[in-house]
Amino acid sequence: MRKILIINEDPSWRKALEKALSPSHAVSYWPDGKSMEEMLRQTRFDAILLNIQLQQEDGFKLLRWLRKAVEHVPVIVTSEIEKSELIVKSVKEGAFDFISKPFSAEKIGLVIERALENRGLKNEIDYLRRRQDVIYDFDEIVAVSPSMKQVINTIKKFANTDSTILITGETGTGKSFLSGSVHFNSSRHKKPFININCANIHETLLESELFGHERGSFTGASKTRIGRLEQGSGGTVFLDEIGEMSLALQSKFLRVLESKSFERVGGNQTIYSDVRIIAATNKILEEEVRTGRFREDLYYRINVLRIHLPALRERRDCIEPLANRLLEKASLSLRKKLSGFSPEVVSIFRDYSWPGNIRQLANTIERAAILEEGPVITKENVLLSELGQVTRDLIPPAPVKSLESNEREAILTALGDCSWIQKEAAQKLGISPRALNYKIKKMGITHPRWLKHK
Repeated sequence: MRKILIINEDPSWRKALEKALSPSHAVSYWPDGKSMEEMLRQTRFDAILLNIQLQQEDGFKLLRWLRKAVEHVPVIVTSEIEKSELIVKSVKEGAFDFISKPFSAEKIGLVIERALENRGLKNEIDYLRRRQDVIYDFDEIVAVSPSMKQVINTIKKFANTDSTILITGETGTGKSFLSGSVHFNSSRHKKPFININCANIHETLLESELFGHERGSFTGASKTRIGRLEQGSGGTVFLDEIGEMSLALQSKFLRVLESKSFERVGGNQTIYSDVRIIAATNKILEEEVRTGRFREDLYYRINVLRIHLPALRERRDCIEPLANRLLEKASLSLRKKLSGFSPEVVSIFRDYSWPGNIRQLANTIERAAILEEGPVITKENVLLSELGQVTRDLIPPAPVKSLESNEREAILTALGDCSWIQKEAAQKLGISPRALNYKIKKMGITHPRWLKHK
């Protein structure tokens, strides 16, 4: 039964409220000879009904005290009079709702249920926030190797500032997760954390995504849209793959970093937004600047505090503990009892180059966890490419193949490691996406779950 506290000295009010609530709630009264502090210490109430009259300042004083003493318990103000002045003051002082005579048992019950539902939602939000803080706790990051320990020590210092951060590193090294850790361990942690991948959104849509747009500003803009920079005011905006941003959009974004202001697409009103920017890229921006693909002034603006995430092959001490953490996560998700890896799998993991880094390791473990029927992941279920081939370390030396065969195998391996995303595979192979596309068509390479990455 939900426990309700009624603060009212009027016997007629007590009787009416008890009649309305007692069938489904445990009702207590104050004053009853105990102090309010003692009563709240002895019983954890789910809701409080507080009677206040118009000129009764003691009642409002008690309301303010209750909002601090039991901040998660909804307080509903009751009164014999219904005046706007009393209602407004009650709500301003933190009351969940206001009820005046005459009232029905149905009405009072409905208000109580709404108050309890609201309390449940607040508790759920608080739980998710606490859970999120735990997920992004720096202590939860696997940092066994000296290079990763240095990364964590550096990023902890960066988190205490509001300066722009640039995170570099190969695809799949955990740049997005690290940016979340910075936000949730900073003074902005109660404000929004917004993640935008510049490579996955077309240039026109990316501009609208960042700045928002006014109604009628372009075909299909049927209503005004608030951009992510505006939504994230007070918090952090993470721009993943900023190296993919067009030069035209780079110029507009530069203003955000310089003045924290912008206009929506199709608008002329200047909007100010206090956001912290964390940018990430798998490109060498110095080379991009040299070739004219990235603005030099923007480069210097985002390269204030810089951190480089080493590839997984460069921090091999982290592979086994990271694999254990990922297996635990996969086991919970799949509801399977998996206790670890066989010695052969541990050896494979340590020796493999992991071109896809943590992302590839996580996918490999999830797939193995699905296939595995025993309590320990065995090498038979460790597949290290989309083509279902195990790591080369397990395959006996093969006869020398032709140049064309080797080229085809290299393309297939790169595509498999990059989840069949052509753009990423081309970068891995060191050729242009157009050249890779030509070779794919020439060799007749295809895949049923093909994902074109433009």
